[in-house]
Amino acid sequence: MTNVVVVGSQWGDEGKGKIVDWLSERADIVVRYQGGHNAGHTLVIDGTSYKLSLLPSGVVRPGKMAVIGNGVVVDPHALIAEIEKLAGQGVTITPDNLRVADNATLILSLHRELDAMREDAASNSGTKIGTTRRGIGPAYEDKVGRRAIRVMDLADLDSLPGKVDRILTHHNALRRGLGVAEVSHQTIMDELTSVAERVLPFRDTVWLFLDKERRRGARILFEGAQGSLLDIDHGTYPFVTSSNTVAGQAAAGSGMGPGALGYILGITKAYTTRVGEGPFPTELKDEIGEFLGQKGHEFGVVTGRKRRCGWFDAALVRQSVATNGITGIALTKLDVLDGLEELKICIGYMLDGEQIDHLPASQGAQARVEPIYITLEGWKESTVGARSWADLPAQAIKYVRQVEELIGAPVALLSTSPERDDTILVTDPFED
Repeated sequence: MTNVVVVGSQWGDEGKGKIVDWLSERADIVVRYQGGHNAGHTLVIDGTSYKLSLLPSGVVRPGKMAVIGNGVVVDPHALIAEIEKLAGQGVTITPDNLRVADNATLILSLHRELDAMREDAASNSGTKIGTTRRGIGPAYEDKVGRRAIRVMDLADLDSLPGKVDRILTHHNALRRGLGVAEVSHQTIMDELTSVAERVLPFRDTVWLFLDKERRRGARILFEGAQGSLLDIDHGTYPFVTSSNTVAGQAAAGSGMGPGALGYILGITKAYTTRVGEGPFPTELKDEIGEFLGQKGHEFGVVTGRKRRCGWFDAALVRQSVATNGITGIALTKLDVLDGLEELKICIGYMLDGEQIDHLPASQGAQARVEPIYITLEGWKESTVGARSWADLPAQAIKYVRQVEELIGAPVALLSTSPERDDTILVTDPFED
């Protein structure tokens, strides 16, 4: 028995929600370890769809403990709203099934406002990143700048005013520079005190809780958000998110040592998508790209933005296998490829006349690379709902085997529809 880390191996939107839900039935605890409410997961359970942004996927399953780790930035209003929305769907969330790290950073209204103002300014200059405008980046900046308000601060009203003054010294200077009105001390105090009673019951010393649970033999599932190619260090910088999204962050963002992580499962879409700005070597701006987008329902859960679509990029996923230490992958949305005459897989790039096998870190070089493809025969038969290898067309199996060989990692799970049971299990990550 081992713990499992779920991480996206592409630019996010790989189908982590379904896979995490499928695994959460086998887990005792599900931990979110980075990101914020900019990450959307859709779970389909017994025909009911649950859309989660901040809460760990395990929270919708009875008997499971959901944990928001210290690596997550928490918008208290979004947290309360999501809890209330799930309550309307019959999901009861109490401190008995949700814990929030007391040292997690809070997202405030001033973070959301700064995020939007910056993105608007960047849009006018043609340099926008494509953020969700939810305050994620500014909150992480305050965390690193050692001026953040944390969950635990809601319980210490004596010291809170001084911490509010400190964060406002920074933010009001920025707001003056942007030509917008300053935020008053009382506005932030009122904002924080208005949510304290709703948030504080969930707070816990998460690292200690998880350590005790690990020692008693609990199965722990670590749930990542976004994808490895959006990692602040290893992604397509600056078109990335504001946190480390690679598997190593599961340790730092939960308070557990890396030795507790176990199996690293890379969620990998059978083609490639990206939402927002940034390089995308295999992007298809033709009828095939439109086909993938329409058939795959490629619209953001959180933002509703249309995703850019393209061929599978084995060079990028191979890179993610290395930076995450991926043990095996869960290949999703294979069924979206049904009916295509031929399929292409990128195996590397040409850059300034030279062949390379990875995406370079330079923004300029990333914009200049040209994909090198191999072409495979497609299949006409449907793979929707397949639950065994015998249910798959021969060409679909060849495609999967080619992907495994090119990325250097085996397929542990194969998903053939949004329904959780339409999954071919090759290796149970908890038993590996």
